[in-house]
Amino acid sequence: MSDQAPATHVAIEAYLAEQAEQTELRFLTCGSVDDGKSTLIGRLLYDSKLIFEDQLAALEADSRRQGTQGEDIDLALLVDGLAAEREQGITIDVAYRFFATDKRRFVVADTPGHEQYTRNMATGASNAELAVILVDARKGVLTQTKRHSYIVSLFGISEVVLAVNKMDLVDFDQSVFDDIVAEYRAFAGNLGAGLNITAIPVSALKGDNVTKASNVMPWYSGPTLLGYLESVQVGALEDAHPFRMPVQWVNRPNLDFRGFSGTIAAGAVRPGDAVRVLPSGKTSRVNRLVTYDGDLDEAGPGEAVTLVLEDEIDISRGDVVTAAQAPCQVSDQFAVHLLWMHDAPLYPGRQYYLKTGARTVPCVVTELKHKINVNTLEQLPARSLELNELGVGNISLSHRIAFEPYTDNHVLGSFILIDRQSLETVGVGLIDFSLRRADNVHWQALSVNKTRRSALKHQKPCVIWFTGLSGSGKSTIANLLESRLHDEHRHTYVLDGDNVRHGLNRDIGFTEADRVENIRRVGEVAKLMVDAGLITIASFISPFASERRMVRDLLEPGEFIEVFVDTPLDVCEARDPKGLYRKARAGEIANFTGVEQDYEAPEHAEVTLHTVNCTPEEAAESLLDYLRERGFLDSAVS
Repeated sequence: MSDQAPATHVAIEAYLAEQAEQTELRFLTCGSVDDGKSTLIGRLLYDSKLIFEDQLAALEADSRRQGTQGEDIDLALLVDGLAAEREQGITIDVAYRFFATDKRRFVVADTPGHEQYTRNMATGASNAELAVILVDARKGVLTQTKRHSYIVSLFGISEVVLAVNKMDLVDFDQSVFDDIVAEYRAFAGNLGAGLNITAIPVSALKGDNVTKASNVMPWYSGPTLLGYLESVQVGALEDAHPFRMPVQWVNRPNLDFRGFSGTIAAGAVRPGDAVRVLPSGKTSRVNRLVTYDGDLDEAGPGEAVTLVLEDEIDISRGDVVTAAQAPCQVSDQFAVHLLWMHDAPLYPGRQYYLKTGARTVPCVVTELKHKINVNTLEQLPARSLELNELGVGNISLSHRIAFEPYTDNHVLGSFILIDRQSLETVGVGLIDFSLRRADNVHWQALSVNKTRRSALKHQKPCVIWFTGLSGSGKSTIANLLESRLHDEHRHTYVLDGDNVRHGLNRDIGFTEADRVENIRRVGEVAKLMVDAGLITIASFISPFASERRMVRDLLEPGEFIEVFVDTPLDVCEARDPKGLYRKARAGEIANFTGVEQDYEAPEHAEVTLHTVNCTPEEAAESLLDYLRERGFLDSAVS
């Protein structure tokens, strides 16, 4: 073997060098559970190894006889290994497989079929150029088939292989294949005109039409799956597209070097090119294109480079460097498509972090226009999105970002949503376009500001936010507190949960989505009142920590005082001043907090009042002392 090894190694190195020059195709496999994805991928990996060995057969014959034969992949073992990965929970991530033939290199995103892993399928789709959608010939087109097809279309994948698998279990019946293809094409016809579907009948287990033509399905004359994958042409970003590069890192190892590192998302760049940095709009020219292997004369899509500019301008991580004469857009409000990926529903008005590229900004989904029935593609009214649901809505950011619609640029047009408390990824979105109001609505500069208004009143404005169960005593204490402040000639206003529902929020019910919107509106009003210099007292059950945090984030540090009126449920229910608990227990009131809906108690409230141990008057007096001690009340007022 040692005599032949050098020749074998040379042959392998030559083969790998040849593969490095081949084009690469990134595709994903998806579909429903038990449709045969593991077997199909196992067949592709196994047969591609045989193809590789056939290429080297002349040079490797002796060495293979001396031991390499024992390294041949057993298809059954390979498939069992892929299945074992799923049993061990590896399906929570996308598994990527790599193989090559003499014509092309391949990266396969092996995505799970279970509905709870839709997020992983979306991850695979975001990096793929082609989708192989499997259908079990015995079961036909299922809901998961349609959901995955919609996501494929949503992520701009135009090339789709409909692999009708397990044809051996339906006796290779052409009519079964034809019926499935007809049903799928009828459904896919509503996904958009750009979808190019190639249907192939296969038996992954037996290998029919996977890498070699089947001799038991003479009625099919199209390409094998591998043959199609080797020859298909997929679209890619062209160099003619204007240059875009999100900055991932500001590289300054010493005072003599300052570069901006990132992966080019579109277009090409050369030394001397004029560039514009967004969202600041500052301009400069490229001095050098630096890489680990040395400077480049030109760089294009997918290349990681460090730009050194001629001018010393301020650029931060998350900024986007663009062609100076053809910059992308900048906005803070968008129409978007959303795929929700968390057990807790999405509600408009609830705040999240939006992450696109290297930039993370606070955001809020301001409106859900509709959600999409994946079976019929019907647009349904929606006030929330549940796990794995798809919808269309509007989103508002705290800061303007550089972007392009997803159809023009997958990098600058996509984002994820992150829960602000757990920091979990809860959704993925695609930007459709900037909302017109983002460009037409501007802040009007005013001569009189919050500082001047509050100075005139001799007080420091704030929001005193009472939260607790119904019957805990919130409104009573809030009313007493305002009376005491009024006696001291303070400027106040009380926003009471019941009172605002007679006017501002009269159109809102008591579902979880309604409660989110209720607090969002009140929070915005409270912010305006603080800007007016008022001490604003808000009394709301406000059962969700995320909404209380949303109001806190609307205000300046120190302006939000959370007061937890901590009264046990049994005490509140015994008081029941409005008879609401009795009605809720009788089923006359739905979604009542403490009965059908949970209450999320504050963990770090500025003030906690235990009303079992003190009177409302004592509670109000303790809050008055709190305001005095922290400088909210100017002692000069009489």
